[in-house]
Amino acid sequence: MVDIHCHILPGLDDGPATLDEAIQMAEMAIADGITHVVATPHANAEYQFSPDLVRQRRNEIQARLGDRLTLATGCDFHLSFENLQDVHQNSKSYTINQKSYLLVEFADFSIPPTIDDTLHQLQLARLTPIITHPERNGLIRAQPEKLHRWIHQGCYVQVTAQSLLGRFGQRTQRVVETWLEEGRIHFFASDAHNLKSRPLRLREAFDAVAKRRGEAEARALFRDNPLAAFEGRPLPFVPEPPESETPGRRYRRRKRFFFF
Repeated sequence: MVDIHCHILPGLDDGPATLDEAIQMAEMAIADGITHVVATPHANAEYQFSPDLVRQRRNEIQARLGDRLTLATGCDFHLSFENLQDVHQNSKSYTINQKSYLLVEFADFSIPPTIDDTLHQLQLARLTPIITHPERNGLIRAQPEKLHRWIHQGCYVQVTAQSLLGRFGQRTQRVVETWLEEGRIHFFASDAHNLKSRPLRLREAFDAVAKRRGEAEARALFRDNPLAAFEGRPLPFVPEPPESETPGRRYRRRKRFFFF
């Protein structure tokens, strides 16, 4: 499995405080069957994002792990004015493995009215936005039509694996189950922060998706799509959402296709 969203770098945000804890998180990932991890510290007003320091911490961990786990860098990109100015000049500092995919984090307290244009401007800069953990954002849950529009606009959706397992409440779990059935999820990731409450594990959620949707779709969402983003390739699996987006109407599902 490949994890494209993980706070594993020590001392940079609300992830592990020490290098030893970060190494333990990496060992947890290896034991769980994860082969690639993207270290994605927050890039927001609370935590200063330093690309040089991010690379330094990544190299420290990689040196300890050898070839047992492939570690790359990116960030949890907040849509602040400063970040949006800088990403157009220094996009590789923020993107997954310095390719073309960008994890985009929304604030919990507001969705700017200009967000559609903001996402479009990122796409014009040849970046592909991946909306991170929208199932945990109350504003997006209350206005799912916004997420539907962003998907149609060409954005992708990354859901936290623990959300499917009920670790963020039953309401969040039900939203993930609904989006999974409707084909609105393109990646599952750990969004791990520590060893206990936010662990670096994906296997249990993989098994839950395989039980619901089949082994092939689980591999697509936990391995094939994340690896494509890691390598900067087009996603091999892009499910088609329902034909009708009208609230209150019963969705008629389209046939799904896998492209491998």
